[in-house]
Amino acid sequence: MPPHLLSIDSLSRDRVNHLMRIAARMEPIAQRRQVTRILEGAVLGNLFFEASTRTRVSFHAAFCRLGGSVCDTTGFTFSSMAKGESLYDTSRVMSGYCDAIVMRHPDQGSVAEFAAATHVPVINGGDGPGEHPSQALLDFYTIDKEFSRLGKKLAGAHVLLTGDLKYGRTVHSLIKLLSLYAPMRFTLVAPPGLEMPSHLIDLVASRGHRVEQRDSLADDYADVDVVYTTRIQKERFTAEMSEGFSLSRDFTVDRAFMNERCGRDTIVMHPLPRDSRPDANDLDVDLNGDPRLAIFRQTDNGIPVRMAIFATLLQVEELIEKDLRPVRWFVPERIGTDDPVL
Repeated sequence: MPPHLLSIDSLSRDRVNHLMRIAARMEPIAQRRQVTRILEGAVLGNLFFEASTRTRVSFHAAFCRLGGSVCDTTGFTFSSMAKGESLYDTSRVMSGYCDAIVMRHPDQGSVAEFAAATHVPVINGGDGPGEHPSQALLDFYTIDKEFSRLGKKLAGAHVLLTGDLKYGRTVHSLIKLLSLYAPMRFTLVAPPGLEMPSHLIDLVASRGHRVEQRDSLADDYADVDVVYTTRIQKERFTAEMSEGFSLSRDFTVDRAFMNERCGRDTIVMHPLPRDSRPDANDLDVDLNGDPRLAIFRQTDNGIPVRMAIFATLLQVEELIEKDLRPVRWFVPERIGTDDPVL
């Protein structure tokens, strides 16, 4: 494992497989059946200069589940960057306080710039429209688990990526990660002006995968194994793009689309948050309770995967089995009130 996790480009297929194995070993801890203290005394710096709920809290929870403690900073207003401090100075200072750092920043390349000034492991929690490598790893872990449950194989799988493919950093990282594996088929459906960057399409195609671009979901997708949809990243639009932009129902993933155009075992994923406002035309809430909707299983998988990232970067993965004990508190049921029993 490299000293930082900044991009999927730093990971080989073997490294990804290793992380997946460690994540599987972390599941009993993530599911609150066992406790470990392998990171007792370690401190995580959670530096989020852009809005976040799931990523920030799940990294926090993952580090705590390993016995560590966490210091949080959220937003520019409450950091010294509001006083003009550079990324370099912030990095050097935080390195003296923390044993690992997770950083999210609105500018692409900013986390790599920050990591260049520090000697402690840095994880990219999202750098503007760039990448989100830990999300791609948990997405891959989810796909692998769902395929195992359904008796499917990754080789030859058909993955539909839709929504904001231009600014959606989650799909940038995910398509690069999936392209490390056996040839599969990718169908890309985006509104005009929000298509997948051409250099990513070229990369995936050069690795032997089939890539097709379409401009609408109004087609037959019965052979699709995974529908991965993303929120439109309006916060990254230029003023010119924002003016008059609206998203039609043609790009909405809802129960009607799944029932009429997809298969019975097609799984639906979304990195969240989804925009649930009536006119957003994102992933529709009418799929709640549908067993094909994997978004909450997907978020649950973020904890063991991020635990695996921490254990690997801090080189304690071999200590996991030696430091486990049962939990002592009441553990609630793992499924939500309307989740299907699979």
